[in-house]
Amino acid sequence: MKLQGKKIAILIAPRGTEEPEFVQPKDAVEAEGGTVTVVGLESGTAKTVNNDLDPGGEYAVDKTFNDVSADDFDGLIIPGGTAGADKLRADDTAVAFIRAFFEQKKPVAAICHAPWTLAEADVLKGRKVTSFHSIKTDLRNAGANWVDEEVVVDEGLVTSRNPDDLDAFCARAVEEFCEGKHEEQSRSVA
Repeated sequence: MKLQGKKIAILIAPRGTEEPEFVQPKDAVEAEGGTVTVVGLESGTAKTVNNDLDPGGEYAVDKTFNDVSADDFDGLIIPGGTAGADKLRADDTAVAFIRAFFEQKKPVAAICHAPWTLAEADVLKGRKVTSFHSIKTDLRNAGANWVDEEVVVDEGLVTSRNPDDLDAFCARAVEEFCEGKHEEQSRSVA
């Protein structure tokens, strides 16, 4: 129960969040005793996908971005999914919520297309990251040092490429959430 007493936010788009990238990290945090709050753009339920095209499940949204603050949490998980990540990065409230975790030096874990949201939040300058290969140019243009590795940890920021990397991603996310704040997490905030 390494995460007993820790509160972790996990993001979900109304449609298009990649189901395994949502379910596995959530389960990993809860298995270690952490409390997970599902934060979305709209109240009610959200529909996930598998492989960006096949329908996934429906999941309850606990709170919307208007109901929460980064102050309420110890860490943040951002699942991927092309459409889901794109929907999140297009919302100013979601982007501000993500950016606040970096300003507060709190750990953030983002997988697959989720680092798009980090580029939008302008928190990638000088950071070593990985992601789904198709967005590497976007991340480099945002100032990141992109590498093709299973999981990358850079001072509280955990990134991975795709669902095949979930075991390593979840393990490292839990580890960073256990460690808590990282003083260097805010260094990339412009």
